[in-house]
Amino acid sequence: MSPRKVRLVVDQIRGKSVNEAYGILQYSKKGAAEPVGKTLRSAVANAQVKSQDGGTLVDIDDLMVRQAYVDEGPTLRRWRARAQGRASPIRKRTSHITVVVDTKEV
Repeated sequence: MSPRKVRLVVDQIRGKSVNEAYGILQYSKKGAAEPVGKTLRSAVANAQVKSQDGGTLVDIDDLMVRQAYVDEGPTLRRWRARAQGRASPIRKRTSHITVVVDTKEV
């Protein structure tokens, strides 16, 4: 999915609590909400595992989306047949989604 489309969804969850971000993504009509949701769930799971290694247990209610951004990935170049033997390019854009969760500061 192109980064421009994904950024519309990522901008909505940046700075929100994790539970609020889940709610926004669940009811979003954008197709990019699904991969962003997967990335958010992965970030939360990573935060829980890393907190267990340190001996403390982090609560999901205490987490918030500290950073969220989308970078452009490699573009797949394809060709579409056109009239009179010509071809026009199709650029299938990809994106790299990054979500950083952290505990809320008191």
